[in-house]
Amino acid sequence: MVDMTPCPCGSGLRRLRCCGMDLATLSPSDASAALKPMLEEAEAALQARDRAAAAAKLMAVLELAPGREDALFALYRLRREEGKLGAAETLLRRLVTINPNNFMPTNELTLMLLGRGALAEAEVHARNAIRIAPRSAQAHNLMGLVMTEANRSLIGEYHYREVLRLLERDDAVTMANLAWNLKTQGRIEEARALYQQSVALNPNVLQTLIGWARTEEADRKFERALELIDEAQALVERLHQEAHAQAQAQALVPSEAPPAPTNPAVGLTRATILARQGNTEAAIERLKALGEGGTLGPAELSEQGRLLDRVGRYDEAFAQYEAGKKRALELGARKYMEEVAQDMGNRLRGFFTERRLSTLPRATPRTDMPQPIFIVGFPRSGTTLIEQTLSVHQRIAAGDELPYINDSTFLIPRLLGSPLAYPDALAELWMGDQREGLDLLRDHYLTRARQSGVFREGATWFTDKMPLNESHLGLIHLMFPQAPIIHLLRHPLDVVLSVFSNHLTHGYFCAAELETIAKHYALTMGLVAHYRENIPALRYQAVRYEDVVDHQEREIRGLLDFIGEDFDPACLQFEKNQRYARTASYAQVTEKLYDRSRYRYRHYRAHLEPVLPILAPIIERLGYGVA
Repeated sequence: MVDMTPCPCGSGLRRLRCCGMDLATLSPSDASAALKPMLEEAEAALQARDRAAAAAKLMAVLELAPGREDALFALYRLRREEGKLGAAETLLRRLVTINPNNFMPTNELTLMLLGRGALAEAEVHARNAIRIAPRSAQAHNLMGLVMTEANRSLIGEYHYREVLRLLERDDAVTMANLAWNLKTQGRIEEARALYQQSVALNPNVLQTLIGWARTEEADRKFERALELIDEAQALVERLHQEAHAQAQAQALVPSEAPPAPTNPAVGLTRATILARQGNTEAAIERLKALGEGGTLGPAELSEQGRLLDRVGRYDEAFAQYEAGKKRALELGARKYMEEVAQDMGNRLRGFFTERRLSTLPRATPRTDMPQPIFIVGFPRSGTTLIEQTLSVHQRIAAGDELPYINDSTFLIPRLLGSPLAYPDALAELWMGDQREGLDLLRDHYLTRARQSGVFREGATWFTDKMPLNESHLGLIHLMFPQAPIIHLLRHPLDVVLSVFSNHLTHGYFCAAELETIAKHYALTMGLVAHYRENIPALRYQAVRYEDVVDHQEREIRGLLDFIGEDFDPACLQFEKNQRYARTASYAQVTEKLYDRSRYRYRHYRAHLEPVLPILAPIIERLGYGVA
C-alpha cells in the first residue's frame, strides 16, 4: 500500500518524498531533464504570485524527482513567503545535504539560522560559504554577520572589510554592518563616522538608521538617538506613501493612502530609548500602540513585559513574557533539547571523576601573556555586573562572552586524534604522544582570545564570562589549573524568572519555556556540585549577587584578593566604566548598584509555582528560602 502520509515538517510533500526519504536512492540530476517545462510553469506561477498553482507544479516535479535542487529551492521560497519557516528550513537543510557546494541554499540557511539565534550552526554554514566562494562578497558578509553576533567582533570586522575590498567601492549596507560591529567593540566614534558615511551614500536604508539610533542609545546620547528614530519613522512613512502611489498608478488601490504601519524595530527602539530616559510609562504606551496592529514579535512582547515590571504591573508583565515565548515558538524558535543536554551531563559526570582526573596531566601555566579569569554562572545571574566591576581595574581587561571553551569541546577529538567525542576523547591524554595535548588546547584558547582583541596594555588578566561555562569546569581546570573561577549565584527563582523575561539561546535552547529553564538550571548546578566534589584543587569561589548588592566593597575586595590583585576603589563605581557590555544587561550596568532585582521573584510567586518542585532542593542547598 502506498504511503500518502504528508510530511510533518509542513513542506507539503509526502513523508517518503521528504523527511522520510533515503537520499542515497536519488537519481542523477540529468535523469529529470524532461521535467524542465513543469518547473518553468511553477516559476511563472511564483512570479505571478499564484501560490496554489506554483505549489501544485512543484509537488508534481518533486514527486517524480525528489532530489531536484531547483525545484526544492523554489518550494523553499514558496514556503518562506507563506510564513512556514520550519518547512522552509527543512528544505534548505535537504538542499545543502544533497549538494554542500550549492552557494545559494547555504547562504539562505545561514541567514535563517542567524535569525533565530543558532549561532554555532550558522557559523558552520557561513564557513562553508567561504569555502565554496572565497572571492564572494556575500560569503564574507555572512561571516561578518555571524562573527559579530557571536561576540568575535575582530574576526567579523576582518570579513566586513574584506567585503569592501572585494566590491572595490564603498557600500552603504556593508559600512552600516561594519559600524554595528565597531559599536559592539566599544569603538563608538568610529561607528558613528561610518554610520554618517553610510546614510550619506544611501539615506533610504531603514536598518541603518535604527542601528545608528541604537548606537547612540548605547553611548547614552538619548536625544540624538530619538532624532535618528524620528528619521527612521519618517522614512517608513515616505516609503509607504511611495508604495501606495505606485499601486495607485496601477489602479490597484483607492486614492487615499492608509496610515503607515509602525515598524516593530522602530517602535521597540523608541521604547527602549524612552525607558533609558526614565519615561517608562511612555515606553509602555509606545509598545501598546505597536501591539494594536498585531505586529509585536517576541522581543517587543518581552520588552513590554520588562517595562510593566518596572512600574509594578507584575501580572501583566508575566502575561507578556508568556506571549513572547509563545510567539517565538510560532516563528520557529527551537524547543529545549532535553535529551541531548541530559546525555552530555551524564557523560561529563561519568568522565570527570576524582580517580580519573588524578591520572590526567594539566596544561603548563603561561606567564608571557594575560591569563583568563572565568566568571561563570547561569544567564542573568549577575555575571555582567561582576565583569564590569573587575574590568575597571587596570590589570583586568574585559573579554565578554568568549566561546572558546565550548569551541574546544569540538576541537578535542580532532586535535587528539580520537574516535571518541568530548569528554571521552580526553582519554587520549594517557597516550605518550598526546601528553602535551592540553598545552595545545590552552594555546588555541589564548590565541583566539588575542585575535578577539581582548588583551589590553598593562593588563595581566582578561575575563571570560561565557554563560554556562560552569558545565565545563573539569576541562577549564585541565587547561588552566591556576585560573580563578568566580561562580555567580543568585536566588534560583530570580534567575529562572529573569531568563524567562528574555530571549536567549544558551543552554540547548532551554529558555523556550519556564519549566525547561528550571530543568537546565538544575542540571547545571548538579554538574557544579559534581566538579567541586571531584576536583579538590579547583580554584573556585562562589559569590552571591545579593551579597554584592548588600555589601559591595566587602565582596569586591574578597574577589580581588582571590584573584591576587590589590583593591582599587574605582571598582566600586562600575557604572562609570565606559566600555560597552555586549550582553542583554548592557543598560543595567550603566546605572549605579540597585536592589530592585533582588528577590524579584516574590512579585511572581504564583506564576512560578510550576517550577518550585524542580528548584526546591537547590534553593535549600544554597541556603535560600522561598517567601
